[in-house]
Amino acid sequence: MLAEVLVYLTTPCPTAHRRLGHLKAAVDLWSRAGRCAAAWAPHYRQCWSVVERAMADLPRRRKVVVLGSGLVRDVPVARLAAAFETVLLVDAVHLSIVRLRLVRHRNVVLVTRDLAGLASDGRPSGDPLAEFAADPEVDLVVSANLLSQIPLAYEDLAAAHTIATLPQPDAIGPVLVAGHLAGLAGFRGRVCLLTDTEQRTVDRAGRVLETVDLIGGHRLPVPDACWTWTLAPFGEDGPEHELVHAVVGYVDFNRALRTSDAA
Repeated sequence: MLAEVLVYLTTPCPTAHRRLGHLKAAVDLWSRAGRCAAAWAPHYRQCWSVVERAMADLPRRRKVVVLGSGLVRDVPVARLAAAFETVLLVDAVHLSIVRLRLVRHRNVVLVTRDLAGLASDGRPSGDPLAEFAADPEVDLVVSANLLSQIPLAYEDLAAAHTIATLPQPDAIGPVLVAGHLAGLAGFRGRVCLLTDTEQRTVDRAGRVLETVDLIGGHRLPVPDACWTWTLAPFGEDGPEHELVHAVVGYVDFNRALRTSDAA
């Protein structure tokens, strides 16, 4: 608990992001990642493998943009820093513990940005990726397990508002997911997409008690890789069940889209 408090107090964070709970959520994620390190390690290895495949045959490696950089554990940041001239890590919060770990990488730049694409009134405000997509030097963009988190950002904002006319999360969530996918389509460089798509609640007998769609009903093309991620092992979310996510990875998401459309 003391470590979490220290990280919370030492992390710079915009007031709006703090008010919406982004800082608390980031600290909670860091704490959970520590408790679930063994369960999450295979997920990280799969993510790294997809990102490394995405960067392997690029003709140029000027700038890479990581969207939803978070704890910077699901992307091989040291390898990205060694391979690219500039690495942009973009997220609503960059924890002090993460900043400390990145100090040695002089070409890593932290960009504080809420990627949900919401205006202060809680409504979609346009493409938050447009400024990055307009940069001709971006040779690779990685959407790092962000897609499923975007509807959750809206839920946080809706909970903080008292506007009766604010759309319900189940209505606006799919719109925000579609907006992120459309934003990714605007990049000229390669797009690597990592995302969890479904959450299953599983009991100790292996029975699936509940299944939740995490990406608003959107259908994605055939992935280059798919795996399961035990997000909450037994005892983390409850003593008699665990939360298991289905995850997909795309080495070149926009190419996968074109192939799917042509089929």
